[in-house]
Amino acid sequence: MARRNTNRRVGIADVAEKAGVSHATVSRVMNGNAAVDPGIAARVRAAAAELKYQPNPVGRSLALGKTDTIGIVVPDLANPTFQAILRGLSIAAAQDGYRVLIADSSEVTSEEAILAGEARRRCDGVVLCAPRMSDAELEELAPTLHPLVLINRTTVATNTPSLSVDYGQGIQELAQHLVSLGHQRLAFLSGPEHSASNRQRLAGLDQFRTGHPDIELQMLDGGSNFDSGHESTEAIIASGATGILAFNDLVAMGLLSGLHERGVRVPEDISVTGFDDIPFAKYTTPPLTTAAVPINELGSLAWRRMREQIQQAGEAATQAQDEFSPRVEIRKSTAAPALKPAS
Repeated sequence: MARRNTNRRVGIADVAEKAGVSHATVSRVMNGNAAVDPGIAARVRAAAAELKYQPNPVGRSLALGKTDTIGIVVPDLANPTFQAILRGLSIAAAQDGYRVLIADSSEVTSEEAILAGEARRRCDGVVLCAPRMSDAELEELAPTLHPLVLINRTTVATNTPSLSVDYGQGIQELAQHLVSLGHQRLAFLSGPEHSASNRQRLAGLDQFRTGHPDIELQMLDGGSNFDSGHESTEAIIASGATGILAFNDLVAMGLLSGLHERGVRVPEDISVTGFDDIPFAKYTTPPLTTAAVPINELGSLAWRRMREQIQQAGEAATQAQDEFSPRVEIRKSTAAPALKPAS
């Protein structure tokens, strides 16, 4: 009698032969098909256990048409805000047996559509987190990515849930905080040109100007990371502004460092605010006044919206639009402007 090669991988054919059933029956049992007779299913599982059969995950995914994986595309994974969103998404998805594939476009707008398409081909759905692409490109791309969840963007495409933060309101509240302290000259360090959340901040500041015609508000080129904030230090000093609105906490932290190097005191000489309330914001010197965004909650809710779509499997889904309002966290980086000595 021929002996089985013990080095060969045990396959469906071996389980089928031992259980006395067809290959298709073994496949249905391994994939959890409840239509198989319970007695036959038990016999198949016993045979599989005896042979130490391990299903091929790739083959199983192809058979089921699912990968138990979702993709997320972010513009800059070095940013703690996106890290926190990813963490919230990953933890929530893992509780339902899903894993997350990450793609970082590194703020290169032209890469986003390519990365999103590749992620969708490899995953059961895609989360686009703060994409920098144009509205027209997003509207064209969105229908090809379903199931799709958008974070900090919206689309007219049907059945596309979106999660957004009211950045316009948040930046107005920060500006109002500075004015309430007595600041009359403000400056905004703008974020990336293609950032939708930056456009919302700019729109919010336009509204603020309308309601505060006596307040001087300058718009300065900035960025989204520590280096851009640090590099803006000379422009901030030259502006004469006493209250600074940074695009986010990283920019504000870079500015704090640059001001310290030049002997400019915060908040005695200049008040500085950030945005997002990343975990490090409360530990800067001085602790940073900022607008807190529920970034972990964004990630977990993104998974719930994705799970709803996957479970509905082609049925008409609700186009949920969830919006969060930032909360101003007042810390030690803002204070009343110093009184200038009489000339």
